Amino acid sequence: MRKRLARIQWQFIRHNLVAMFLISFFLIFLLTYESSRGFLLLMEYSLANIPLLVWCLFVIVITGIVSGYLQALPIRRKMDQLVHTAAKYERGAFTYRTEVYGQDELSELAERMNRMAEHMEEQVTSLQRLSAERASLQDSVKKAAVTEERQRLARELHDAVSQQLFAISMMTAAIKQNLAEKGDSAEEQVKIVEKMANTAQAEMRALLLHLRPAHLEGKSLREGVEQLLIELKEKYQIRITINMDEQISMPKGIEDQLFRMVQEGISNVLRHAKASQLEFDLKQTEQEIKIKLIDNGVGFSQKDVHQSSYGLQTMKERMNEIGGTLHVVSVPNKGTQIEAKIPVTWRDDT
Repeated sequence: MRKRLARIQWQFIRHNLVAMFLISFFLIFLLTYESSRGFLLLMEYSLANIPLLVWCLFVIVITGIVSGYLQALPIRRKMDQLVHTAAKYERGAFTYRTEVYGQDELSELAERMNRMAEHMEEQVTSLQRLSAERASLQDSVKKAAVTEERQRLARELHDAVSQQLFAISMMTAAIKQNLAEKGDSAEEQVKIVEKMANTAQAEMRALLLHLRPAHLEGKSLREGVEQLLIELKEKYQIRITINMDEQISMPKGIEDQLFRMVQEGISNVLRHAKASQLEFDLKQTEQEIKIKLIDNGVGFSQKDVHQSSYGLQTMKERMNEIGGTLHVVSVPNKGTQIEAKIPVTWRDDT
């Protein structure tokens, strides 16, 4: 973009040079019209042993460059400011306003961009308010039976199916060792069974996570996420790093959506990533709330994103409902980083 703005400045210089040459040519033509030598008359006169024609060309070039630069300078500054503003809006910072000065078309564009940002900020605020109101209504008609059923299923799956899968994994590991000692040809089949059992166990872990209560149940987002990650650290062989600001404040509807998004992200880690390390960051500034979920798992390439697109799509939809954005960066065999940003528009309401 800087190159494009530089080209605008050079366009002004080029146009001024052309204009200066045309004006100078016309003036010289008028001054030498009655002379039979025409333009050659300027070669007969000199200043500091330099022909007057050379001086004229020098003055034309310098004047064209200086005038073009001075004319383009304020326009370039305004363009720089507009590009900076557009970049802010692209990142979702609709609280930013560009400075407006002058009465030209670029000033009018800046005013329109400010009004557009104001409308977008109002829409984001409305989305967040609707999300909070919807969460409040859901709380009033909360399905206690569904919550109880979730917890009952979670207990049964953990006490029965999950334990059985773990037993299958341990038994197949022992059988594989015995077969290896005897040289039995069925060892490869046992390996497949063991892999299937491990995969089923990973799926069960993710399912148990989904069967947890869908809402924070009176806790703050910080408390709910911290409890979730501590339980995950105790039950599974994953090293977890937690970095959260002490003071996190937001409407309940946004807290619920973010909590469900974090649950979905952790579920994807358990199901697909095969990670041994997980880092969670939760930061809040005056402009935005930022959440990061980073693992060191197998990752994925963009062409294979469809394999885990359902979970990611659900997370993006949750962010859209509260006016936020979701960015996913993944490198095969390196890991995945999920970053969510939610603009803060509820300062006057809290």
